[in-house]
Amino acid sequence: MIPTVRLATAMLATTLLTAPALAQQPSSITVAWYGGNWGDAFKACVAEPFTKATGIAVNAEIGTSTVTLAKLQQQKAAPTIDVAWMDGGISELALAAEVTDNLDPAAIPNLANTLPEAIYKSGATTYAVGTGYYSLGLTYNTQKVKAAPTSWNDLWKPDFEDAVTIPSPANSSGVPFVMFLSKIWGHPAGDLSATFKKIKELKAALFFDSSGAATNAYQSGEAIIGAHFNVGAWDLADKGLPIGFVVPKEGAWATDARLHLVKGTPKKDAAAKFINQALTPEASGCLAEKLYLGPSVKNVTVKPETARKLPWGETGSVKNLQLFDWAEINGLRSRVVDEWNRQIARK
Repeated sequence: MIPTVRLATAMLATTLLTAPALAQQPSSITVAWYGGNWGDAFKACVAEPFTKATGIAVNAEIGTSTVTLAKLQQQKAAPTIDVAWMDGGISELALAAEVTDNLDPAAIPNLANTLPEAIYKSGATTYAVGTGYYSLGLTYNTQKVKAAPTSWNDLWKPDFEDAVTIPSPANSSGVPFVMFLSKIWGHPAGDLSATFKKIKELKAALFFDSSGAATNAYQSGEAIIGAHFNVGAWDLADKGLPIGFVVPKEGAWATDARLHLVKGTPKKDAAAKFINQALTPEASGCLAEKLYLGPSVKNVTVKPETARKLPWGETGSVKNLQLFDWAEINGLRSRVVDEWNRQIARK
């Protein structure tokens, strides 16, 4: 009897010692990401390998970057989202709203494998990390648009009336796109009156709020030409649809999809592990293959066909991208949104 009692006592002691450690690992975390093929890729490339490695399930909170930021602000006192993907520009707004936490290299060792350009700092705080770059270019239906477009100005051609789509400010690309147009048209910096006058003349089928809405418009034929991300355009082409994607002579701008640790999450350790998983060469390569995102992780190799569709092309790098000064963009954001709502949304 004595050995049995001792064994039971030892087992109980071991259980008591390990129970707190087991209790600290949550059964699930909630990650905010985009819808459509973006969400599918994030799930396949990051969430599923993370769950396989840790046993922690991932619940998706689907929405655009602007919607996610609004949710984080609403939940600030008691967040239910643990990790959030948001685009460049909205990322800086999240920092200003104090809803992001510092990314600790000790908890996220794969930060060391990330391109320097994809590490976003404010003072000593690392508030975001890029997980892949993409660009906004001209997308068109190759059956209905006989000659490939070469300029953003082609969208104003009479042939395309009521069949054009460009982003609205509800999409993270909307505000920077307005300012991009202003720049290529040579309008005075900060004076957007001429830019809005030109946009108001555009005979658009729709102004898309999400990448999925743009994809649906091209797929249904509601739009035959306009702006779209290389991610969405190449996805349609891969599915056999007659879709082409070009970089106009005035250029195309680029940004990245960034991961953020939500400030105040009670699942901080698990959330950090998720971010670390996203920064592996395997995850970055998978996102490149599925979304044509330019890898933000060092030493990632992709297929030649994939390399051709990356935002910087087969032999380029992040150095070839036209990236925005988000401080300038965000400084005019509220004004652009107000003018859009007054002049475009209500017309």
